[in-house]
Amino acid sequence: MAASPDVTERVLAWARIDFSPPHRLPQWWRVVLATVLAVGLSLAADALLVLAGTHLFPATKGYAHFAFSDYAKLTVIGVLIACAAWPVVTRISSAPRWLFFRLAIAVTVVLWLPDLYIWHQGQPAHAVAVLMVMHLAIALITYNLLVHLAPVRPGRPGGDAAASSPLAGRARTSGARRDHIHRG
Repeated sequence: MAASPDVTERVLAWARIDFSPPHRLPQWWRVVLATVLAVGLSLAADALLVLAGTHLFPATKGYAHFAFSDYAKLTVIGVLIACAAWPVVTRISSAPRWLFFRLAIAVTVVLWLPDLYIWHQGQPAHAVAVLMVMHLAIALITYNLLVHLAPVRPGRPGGDAAASSPLAGRARTSGARRDHIHRG
């Protein structure tokens, strides 16, 4: 059964999804830079948290989910998905940071569900707590790098991007010269 237009409109308005944001998208190279840094810093944070966890809770040494090969692939996949989502959110929302922050919280909570499940199945509580902190650290690192290193830019989408290109600048200059010549 489809949702009524009123409900859909209210949900979209609450989520600040309007498909015509008043800003320009982040520059692609800034998104790439933020992505590379987010992957690297998230993996470093994971490694430090595993070191801290095994130091504070020696019984967790050798825990299977603390192996680099175990957490690294999941970290990289998660960070890449989040970094791909940021430009999409900036395109569909007039308040992308507001929406992306709430999405980051929701995704982190959802990612804690498997952690809680394995704890419920008998995995060590201290080890699971470290995994949960790892998820939180990855979310904080990725969110902050994206919104600060690859922010939206002021101006209208489309029109301003074309007007700010070097070729457009030359066209404006030569057009101004033509106007000056024709008037003079």
